This record gives sequence, structure tokens and C-alpha cells, in this order.
Amino acid sequence: MHQRSTNSTLPRVLALGVLAGGALLLAGCSAPPWIGMPKSTAMPATTAPATPVQNDLAAGAATRTIEVGAITLTVDYWSTLSMDEWTAAANKPLSFAVHATVTPADGQKIYLSRVTATPVVANASGALPSFEPLVDQASVAPGYLVLDPYSFSQTFIVPPVDAEADRLELTMKYELLQQSTPTSNDFAKQTAVDSLTIAIAPAPER
Repeated sequence: MHQRSTNSTLPRVLALGVLAGGALLLAGCSAPPWIGMPKSTAMPATTAPATPVQNDLAAGAATRTIEVGAITLTVDYWSTLSMDEWTAAANKPLSFAVHATVTPADGQKIYLSRVTATPVVANASGALPSFEPLVDQASVAPGYLVLDPYSFSQTFIVPPVDAEADRLELTMKYELLQQSTPTSNDFAKQTAVDSLTIAIAPAPER
């Protein structure tokens, strides 16, 4: 009986061995874990949008009020040339009108003796070659009367600038003479300074 029992268990052992071998074979044939995984894709590079250039004449005109000592100076700026025509190659007219008040208003007159517009031509990378300052020196002494209701107006012609420019920065300096008394020939000098940035339009495509 012991011999019969040994013979009957042998096929079962073999069968288990075959099954185990088949399981190992199936495991060996399975795909490696890295096959079929989604591939990482590089994100496209993005470029930051360009910062818009400041344009103080974007609305067509600008008004500034400058206080210096007892004088309040009001300056109106405008251009008869449309802003989209303010290209680097163009001659660009810049007009301005100046009038002043004084506090207290004791009758002293205010005169404008000289106006200077000092330019900086630039783009996003920095300053570019520029032109000489634009100057109006009074041809009468002591200067042009600008005490309200009188005023002074002028037009400076901005010449062509570097083709790479996208902006023009002007430092406007107004040299004023204030009477010490209403009947005096003595004057106190005051200087009012303003800054103006005007965008240079791109050249039209041909």
C-alpha cells in the first residue's frame, strides 16, 4: 500500500511543476514597466510680451503744471503730426504754449528768457546717438512776457533720429525772470524743468 501511494502522487508533483514553470514563463514574457509609459514632452518656450513705450502725447496733447518758488507755470504740449507718423525718419513738430501766475499777485511781471529741450533718443536697450538740444533764446530783454493772460508759444522741429529708436525723451527747461517789485528793473531768476516722453512710431511697411 505504501508503494501505491507513492506512485499516485508523482503526476501531481509533475503537474504542479509544469504549472509553476508556465507561470514563470508568462511572467518572463510580460512587457517591462517602462514600455508603454507616456513620454514627457518639452514645454514650448514663451517670450514675454514687449513693454509698451510710454507716450505722453498718446491723446494728442498734454498739459503740465510746474511750481517753482512763487511762480506756477502751465505748459500745453501738442503736435500737428499724428502720432503714427512720428517715425524715426520724419521731421516731427512739437508745439508748446507757456503762461504763468504768481502768488501773491502783487503786480510783478514774469518773463521767459530761454527755453531748452535736451533730447535723449533711446530704445529698450538704452540710449542711442542723439541730436543737439533745441533752444529758443528771447530776442528781447528781459524776455517774453508770460504772466497770465499773456503767453508764449513755439514749435520745435524734432529732426530724424536713429532708425532703431522707439522713444524720445525731452528735458524741457524754462528760464524765468520775476520782477522783485512791480516797478523794479531787478529780477529774480527761476528755472522750471519738465520731462516729456514721446513714442517713435515704427516705419510703415513697403
